[in-house]
Order: sequence, then structure tokens, then C-alpha cells
Amino acid sequence: MGRENAHQVIAADYVTTESGTGIVHLAPAFGEEDMEYCQRNGIELVQPLDPGGKFTSMVPPYEGMQVFDANPVIIKDLKAAGKLLRHETIEHSYPHSWRSGQPLIYMAVPSWFVAVTRFRDRMVELNQEITWVPEHIRDGQFGKWLEGARDWNISRNRYWGSPIPAWVSDDPEYPRLDVYGSLDELERDFGVRPNDLHRPMIDQLTRPNPDDPTGKSTMRRVPEVLDCWFESGSMPFAQVHYPFENTEWFDSHYPGDFIVEYNGQTRGWFYTLHVLATALFDRPAFKCVAAHGIVLGEDGLKMSKSKGNYPDVNEVFARDGSDAMRWFLMSSPILRGGNLVVTEQGIREGVRQALLPLWNAWSFLQLYAPKAGTWRTDSSNVLDRYILAKLAETRDTVTEALDVIDIAGACDEVRTFCDALTNWYVRRSRSRFWDEDPDAIDTLHTVLEVVTRLAAPLLPLATEVIWRGLTGGRSVHLADWPTATELPADPELVSAMDNVRSVCSTVLSLRKAQQLRVRLPLPQVTVATPGSAALESFVDLLKDEVNVKEVVLTDDVESHGRFEVVVNARAAGPRLGKDVQKVIKAVKSGDWSENADGTVTAAGIELLPEEFTTRLVAAEPESTAALPGGAGLVVLDSTVTEELEAEGWAKDRIRELQDARRNLGLDVSDRISVRFEAPAERADWAARHRDLIAGEVLATTFELTAAENDPIELGEGVRVSITKA
Repeated sequence: MGRENAHQVIAADYVTTESGTGIVHLAPAFGEEDMEYCQRNGIELVQPLDPGGKFTSMVPPYEGMQVFDANPVIIKDLKAAGKLLRHETIEHSYPHSWRSGQPLIYMAVPSWFVAVTRFRDRMVELNQEITWVPEHIRDGQFGKWLEGARDWNISRNRYWGSPIPAWVSDDPEYPRLDVYGSLDELERDFGVRPNDLHRPMIDQLTRPNPDDPTGKSTMRRVPEVLDCWFESGSMPFAQVHYPFENTEWFDSHYPGDFIVEYNGQTRGWFYTLHVLATALFDRPAFKCVAAHGIVLGEDGLKMSKSKGNYPDVNEVFARDGSDAMRWFLMSSPILRGGNLVVTEQGIREGVRQALLPLWNAWSFLQLYAPKAGTWRTDSSNVLDRYILAKLAETRDTVTEALDVIDIAGACDEVRTFCDALTNWYVRRSRSRFWDEDPDAIDTLHTVLEVVTRLAAPLLPLATEVIWRGLTGGRSVHLADWPTATELPADPELVSAMDNVRSVCSTVLSLRKAQQLRVRLPLPQVTVATPGSAALESFVDLLKDEVNVKEVVLTDDVESHGRFEVVVNARAAGPRLGKDVQKVIKAVKSGDWSENADGTVTAAGIELLPEEFTTRLVAAEPESTAALPGGAGLVVLDSTVTEELEAEGWAKDRIRELQDARRNLGLDVSDRISVRFEAPAERADWAARHRDLIAGEVLATTFELTAAENDPIELGEGVRVSITKA
């Protein structure tokens, strides 16, 4: 600083008294905050270092010395002069080059800027026209950055790069600045048309300064090159050489429909695109943007080639397929702005959730219905109607998600549908396929044709194989996107059947908790839920699915149990303060309600998910379970009689016989002859359920006698002989 200000002390709000004296020195040429406070107080900027970080002649004792090397020399001189109060080392974070690891010096240099502050408010306005995924980035991470945007330094003091097309006079007595925007303008002023715009060739273009009457000064290009981010922000128009050509193409393709990058680009590419689009065209550069999180290795660190902390991609492709990797990435939190740890187990989980269900449905159709199906949506069977209506609903939700670049949401919808297709529709319809029911065959054919078109952007290779096998067409990726009119919609049926599936899942969980195998019939299940009448037409299906003899439907939930809310005072206290006691009192008195999003409102105050828990208080706790979302209760009567146990025993044997058929290589439609040998204590059960067993395993003859010819051992001492009929 100047000598007249040598002892000036000014206030700065970023200086604290937590350590040291609370007084720090300011070096306006080496820190943004230092420069700001010095400029505010009229203190001139002094730059004593050259571009190499060495002291200049402004500091004669240390001229030519690198600043880090000068530290011990300066300390020694201060000590010799008796001006050193104390010498100590304080360790703190310091910027280093990520390539070389060498320490960096932030220093002021003359620069070129884009005056972003002049149109900052317009950038904020135009940002509202962009669809962001995740949505919160628009007004959060990106919006806040735009609100505080400052002028953008677009020049760099390097040799390699795109030279700034500005020429200045080399004589300050006759100042002049020329900025060029085309080769034609350069040719006009310099008399030659350059064929290489890089250094050193472009720097050779000089001409006399037109504003210098002496004719001695020369126009020379400034030494700086453009920040590479300026070039990346220019991509939309620069890639097609607009405005010099391709005007019609640019007008019809700008703004871009969609871009995707790491969410840190809110200060990089996303930002520079937006700055230049606003300044040049007064509109956004893109309509939709997916701002993803960071990809991490299994060690939790950012995935990188240097660390090698990632699965071998070729091994993943060979073992699981590229669709598995694609699905893993697109269905993960990373496309909702979160981070993603890449593990082989995670990739294989994607295979289990999406690829296998879809492929299994296709394999099932090939196996059980080798005759080609046809497009058909008019079946009267309730399962056919349900899966077609469920697919219509899925088509709408997937389309809506993809329209707003919610890729992970689209994956969720496809995964949910594949679960309904394989674990409900196909499983519940097996006997119809065995009987070659044309309604079932045509429905599954239609469903697979549509769902492969829906899933094609997400699973491009698997869907291609299935679709071509179904249709004989050239490619699913050349087919039209499913339209809303292709499938019959029936939201009431979908809602009712989804409720049935929810009830079944809850009952089966109860059976599992009580260690009651599914093939063992039980006397009764009671379903207590508001609007239970909607389930009446599905009673037979419920009985068969959960293997009970009777289903009782009732709207009277309270006679079987109730839900209670428990407030987590430790979690809710910091946010609610004194109101937490009001909430606890309201909850205890029953003054609370559950919201559609799963949160709870008590005493007019909404509780966050982590601030409460719900618990079921049931009349019969061990045999009662809550339906998802607090939709009601199911109560399972698990009394096992001798007759029920006998039927369960027979169904266990059916399963074992089906496995034996498969192991013998029999076709699913092959009829067989069976000689069935049961232990004496099970002979009565075998005779009682002989017709049931024979019918399920497609046996034309079923003899209860000693097995022979290398008998097959089944469970509980049963032996059988099987021959193809």
C-alpha cells in the first residue's frame, strides 16, 4: 500500500478474534476480500510479483526471488533488524494444483470480463422457464448462484487456447481498441484472411493505429486467450457456425430440449450456457436439464481412473449385460441429484428388479404359448382387464415422467409394472396358459409389445430382442411411442386390484411371521378396511392367493385394532420449541390425522417423518397386521385342523411332483402316469386328495401303490414312479 496509508486500520467483518490479535494485513493484489475492502477504502492496488510468482524491482532486496523461497529470507532480515515480534508456523488449508500438487498463488492480473451484473435479473427470470431435475436446483443451487452472480472473467494468461479477438494500440498516447467478430472483418482491416486463428499465427496480424497521426503506433492483439468455459457456453451456436450459416437450423433447434451434467455445473457449463444465451438471445439455452450427483466407488470416494475404485466395466457387461449397468445408473438417486456408490451387488439388483421380470414374462409366453399371439385388448377376464388397465396407467405415468426428464421416476414405474406383470398376472394366470387360453395368450402378447416400447429408452437391448421376437419388426427403437388410446383405461379396477394385492401381501407376511407355509390352508382371514365392499368381487381370488377357506370383509376397523402416533420429542423439539408439548398432548387425546404424503398433523401442526412413529394397537396382536398407508387391518385365523393339514400335505407333494416333472425334462403339457407310495400314517391323506394331486400334475393314471423302476424320493417318506403317458 502507499506510504501515506502505511498505518491505516480498517474494519472487515470477515476478521475474527478467535485466534491472534484480530488484526490481519491486507494484500489487495492477492485476495478477493482484501481487494474489495481496500478499494472501498481508497487504498491502491500494488502488484509486486511477476507472472512467475517472483518479486519485481518494486521490492529490490528480493527481486527475482520466488515468493515461497523468499519467506525464510524475509524472516531472517526482520529478525536482524530487530522488528520480528514472534515467528511461528500455522497450518491451514491452501490451494494446490490438482495436476501437479504445487501450491498456487491467487494474484490480480489485468483481465477481460463479461458484464454479467447488467443482465443478472433477466437471467433469474429466464431460469423460471427451465425444467430442472431435481426441481429444487432451479431456485436453490442454481437460482441462488444467479442472484449473486458477478461479472465473469473470461480471459486467461496462457499460450494455448482460443485467442481473444481484440487488438489494442501499443502506444497509450494514442489509445484504440478493435474487437473483431468475423474473418471478413479481419480481412477488411489487415488485408489478409487468416487460415489459422491460434497463436502464434494470429499474433502476427498487426497494422498501423488509424488514430495515431504520427503513424508510429501499432495495433497488436492482446496476449490473453479465452476461458475454455466461454467456449463451452458458446457450444449451441458455435457448433453450427451460427450466425454465419445454418440460421434456419439454429432457429428450429435452439433452445436445446435437454442437457445433462454433474450438478456442480451450476457454476460451470449450466451457468455459462445461461449467461451467453441471456446476453445474446434473451432466452434460455436449454429447456430441460438433469443435474446428477457424484459417482462414488465402493470406498465412498469419488470414482476415478487413478484410484481404480470401480468394477471392471467389461466384466459387468460380460456377466450382467450393459442394460444392467444402464438401469442401475438411471434408476438410482444420482439422477435426483444424490450421490451413487457403484457396487457389483447394486448392478445385479437392477437385473433382479427389472431385467429378469421382463425377460421371464417373455420366456413364459414362449414356453407355454409357442403359437404367436395377436394384438388384443377386449378380453372379459378380470386379470386380463386389470393388467391392460395397469399398463395404460403405467404408460401415462412413464410418459409424464420422461417428459420432465424424471428418468429415475420412469424406472420406478416400469419396475412396479413388471412386478405386477410377473408376480401377479402371470402367476395367477398359469393354468389358463396351460390350457392355451387365447385371451391370456393375446393379452400377454399385447402387454409385452407395449411395455417393451415403454421400456426401450431404459433397457434398449433387452427390449429390442423381446420386441423383435414378438412382432418380427425391424426395431423397437423405430416404433411409435404408445398412445393413450391404444389401451383400455379402468382406474377403478386398477385401484381395487392393487388393494387386493396389498391385502394378499400383508396376509402372506403374517403367515411368514407365524411360520405357516403358503401351501397349508387356514380357516379364515378378516379384512377390515373402509369401503371393503369394493373387494367383494375378488373374494375367491383372495381365498386362493392366501390359501384360506373364508374371507370376511368389514368396514369396522376399530373393533380389531387402532393406530397410535408417538411423538419423537427429541427430534421434534428443536424445530417446534414449546409447541412440541401441545403436539404430544393432542396426539394422546386422538387429535391427529394422517396426510396423503404419510406425514401427520396434530393440533394443526404438521410433523416431519422423523418426528413421529406410528404403532398398531390390535385386539389380537400376533395375528393382526396393518395394511400399507394405514388403510386398514387384516386378522388371520391360524387354527390348523387335521383336514387342513392333510390338504397342505397334498399341496406340498404337488409341488415336489412338479419339480420332478421338470427334472425329468417333461414338457409342461405332457400327460404322465404316476405310482404313488405313501407311508402308512399318510395313506389316508393320499387317498383323500388323490384327485387333487393327479389333476394338478396332469396325471392320466394315479395309482396309490408301491413305487418301482428307480423310484423318486419326495418329502415325508413319499416315493413315486413317473412315466410319460
